[in-house]
Amino acid sequence: MARAGFGDGWRCAFANDFSEMKARAYAANWGDDHFVCGDVSRVTTDELEGRSDVTWASFPCQDLSLAGKYRGLGEASAEIMTRSGTFWPFWNLMVQLRNEGRGPRVIVLENVTGAITSREGRDFEVICDALSGAGYQYGAVVIDAKHFVPQSRPRLFFVAFAEDVEIPDQYIRLSADNLWHTPALCAAQAGLKGKAKAQWLWWHLARPPARNLGFADIIEEKPLHCRWHSKAETERLLAMMTPLHLAKVEQASASGERRVGGVYKRTRIDDEGVKRQRAEVRFDNIAGCLRTPAGGSSRQAIIVVEGSSIRSRLLSPREAARLMGLDDSYILPDRYNDAYHVAGDGVCVPVVRYIASQIVEPILGVGTGNDNAMAA
Repeated sequence: MARAGFGDGWRCAFANDFSEMKARAYAANWGDDHFVCGDVSRVTTDELEGRSDVTWASFPCQDLSLAGKYRGLGEASAEIMTRSGTFWPFWNLMVQLRNEGRGPRVIVLENVTGAITSREGRDFEVICDALSGAGYQYGAVVIDAKHFVPQSRPRLFFVAFAEDVEIPDQYIRLSADNLWHTPALCAAQAGLKGKAKAQWLWWHLARPPARNLGFADIIEEKPLHCRWHSKAETERLLAMMTPLHLAKVEQASASGERRVGGVYKRTRIDDEGVKRQRAEVRFDNIAGCLRTPAGGSSRQAIIVVEGSSIRSRLLSPREAARLMGLDDSYILPDRYNDAYHVAGDGVCVPVVRYIASQIVEPILGVGTGNDNAMAA
């Protein structure tokens, strides 16, 4: 989805993922002449052409636990650099490219916002140490996809520029912006020391225009790969709701309007201390954050209320793709879980485009009509 966000004016020189299913989905949309399916730890710099303008990496937050007692990847030993996971082998490639005189002009790292505070902030520090230790000027922003699509999906983005890239003053703030820099991010930045603190930049991004698309606008009446629930199934879903959430459904019904709510099943502890599975609904015209249907995470369902009519079903793959900002022409896997996984594990396309248009492209002095190289 980073590829989709940068757009056709960019040429993707290299892409990698270990999932064969994702590899097939990527090839169906972008071709496979530049895609390598496999563990990033097996990728070598010989496979990476020239010097990329942008390198984008998204990696699981749990990989940061591999940081352990590392004090900075820029000075890490060979043993440290070959540990399992995705961030560290990726960063090993970045360090090797820098040593070869072709480190990427821009590196963008995407992660969940929990990376700010995980392991009491040490994971955040080690990423900052890695970027600054390699000579990058960098900053981070937290962008919630809800500014662009009807989905609540806050994510952390590090944007780093190589030391030979001049950054004009208009793209830097003197202090944090509470729209893009959360209290947790500000607190983490305040705790940085040395070069990591000195190389930090507060990125200046304009406020996005008001979103004109709501959750109800993306719902299909005749979805593929999923069906509307029977009346009994909908009643069972409603029975899983607490009085608070049932009241939301009743209020939606009483409004007489067509209201679409997103539903997640969660395990909650009741008043007697017993764990129970509950269905929780929101009717704010924004979907909850998409998750992958693996590891026990529930798939998001929807409830459509029109007066006394109450219908429910799972969110369709195409609806999930729309919530990530993907065009309807984007080819999804045939299997429901695979298609949902592709969407739930991705990055919101309009957010990528916003970062590219607000920071990356103007600072590099490039436009969407040029042949700019990126790796993802």
